[in-house]
Amino acid sequence: MTPSSVLILGARSDIGRAVARRFARAGASVILAARRSNELAADVSDLAIRHKVKAEAIEFDVTDGDPEAFFEALPTLPDVVVMVVGLLGDQARSETDLEAATAVMAANFTGPVAYLLAAARRLEARGSGCIVGISSVAGDRGRKSNYVYGSAKAGFTAFLSGLRNRLFGQGVAVITVKPGFVATQMTAGLKLPPLLTAQPGEVADAIWTAVEKRKDVIYIRPIWRLIMMAIQNVPEPLFKRLSL
Repeated sequence: MTPSSVLILGARSDIGRAVARRFARAGASVILAARRSNELAADVSDLAIRHKVKAEAIEFDVTDGDPEAFFEALPTLPDVVVMVVGLLGDQARSETDLEAATAVMAANFTGPVAYLLAAARRLEARGSGCIVGISSVAGDRGRKSNYVYGSAKAGFTAFLSGLRNRLFGQGVAVITVKPGFVATQMTAGLKLPPLLTAQPGEVADAIWTAVEKRKDVIYIRPIWRLIMMAIQNVPEPLFKRLSL
């Protein structure tokens, strides 16, 4: 499919902004949804002027809102809904602070699921569309360095898989995106290996291609598929002794 409109949930993120630019460059109208949406005024203006597309920003909070009311208030139901929201959190803090752990779960799993279920019902009723969820390679196997975040992403990956299965044949595609490391504000300060680290624009290009070709699961850099396959196949008696 070649989409003519996209809704980006979490549009103030680096990836969200890159996705907006990629879709607008192809001529799609763009709805930027985010907290403090007033801060997106410059983005809206740039997209409209540079690419001559309709662009607007609306208020959205994945952990504090009514998904049904949110979608009912949209002027039109878009062709593509992209869930970009995510919260890395701090593993050490999440282990001792229930509120911190709950925030990670809400931002990466329960909140996105609630909004995408609302989107799915409407796209299914129309009989067309595409849902894109940005999950993580961290969800492919729990590791002690980030297992709270990883478990939330594992749940989100399973949700997207099940949703894809349910919507198959209904005219609605569901795409799971596993970026690996991405050079964004969320990862600022971390020492990331260049070979394994994508740029936001690279993620946006891959999402556009996946939507056009109706792919199911994509790793932004193919090497991550091999890395995670190797990690998944380590026997548990050995794996639990590793420091990953």
